[in-house]
Amino acid sequence: MPQLRVVLQESIDHDGVARLEKAGADVTVLDGVEDPRLSDALSQADALIVRSTRVDEALIALGPGLRVIGRHGAGLDNIDLAAAARRGIRVVNTPRANTESVADYVIAATFHLLRRFDAAREQLSNGGFSEPSSLPGQVQRAGLLGREIRGARFGLVGAGAIGRAVAGKALALGATVEAYDPFADPAALLDAGIRPREDLDALIAHSDVLSLHLPGGPENLGIIDARRISLLPRGSVLINAARGGLVDHSALIEAVRSRRLLGAAVDVYDPEPPKQDEPILHEPNILATPHLAAMTEDAVRRMAVDVADAVLRALSE
Repeated sequence: MPQLRVVLQESIDHDGVARLEKAGADVTVLDGVEDPRLSDALSQADALIVRSTRVDEALIALGPGLRVIGRHGAGLDNIDLAAAARRGIRVVNTPRANTESVADYVIAATFHLLRRFDAAREQLSNGGFSEPSSLPGQVQRAGLLGREIRGARFGLVGAGAIGRAVAGKALALGATVEAYDPFADPAALLDAGIRPREDLDALIAHSDVLSLHLPGGPENLGIIDARRISLLPRGSVLINAARGGLVDHSALIEAVRSRRLLGAAVDVYDPEPPKQDEPILHEPNILATPHLAAMTEDAVRRMAVDVADAVLRALSE
């Protein structure tokens, strides 16, 4: 039997590479789409493994023998699924490998925003608490009183694996959780302690913490627009660790600047990476992070092992 050839468009955790090599695969690790070895490597490849870079029809055409494309991650919106299907190429992913890490990010961002950490740190470092009086009193006079998660109303837009993991953590902290997800089983949501909502606007209007858990794609582009942002209760927060393009950033910035929203956390952008002068990156009270919600040592290892195993299974079928 000829040796399997697997191309990694960029490096993954060594445990995933070891899994492939132990199965007898010849593994080529590239340095992204600009690597000059890309065309030659794909010309001989049985499988391609990618992280978040785009796999379009032109890239797929470089691999005449490709049988499998593996996505190191949950979403598949960076892969031209129609082009892969036309070629009969299987596409596999790692839908649950990063669930806990992304859910942790949402909860951590919620704490960060509700407790006003950025504003408090900035004022402290700039001498804003220099009065010869008690610091707690100065915190209150500075308008930096935070809010507790206990009793907060979490609204989840999407109740898949990550949304449900967020719900479990929020419920354990004493919050209430509602979710809008037309594809979820209402009975299963109720069993998990989540109240299903059939109307997205109603969910938003009832959320102290709105967390997005939607796939990308044209059907969800701009789903949280200026009108829907205006429905959020005063003093609420919005967290997007799902996909760039879901939220109107200009409207979000305006809502935070006007203090209708306490703050927001944004981990994803369209396109990625964002330009350095992108306004969302420099707005006080918006926590902007570089698509790191899933990036923990635990999740990165699980994704690498899971995608290796999925690719090997597909190649053996």
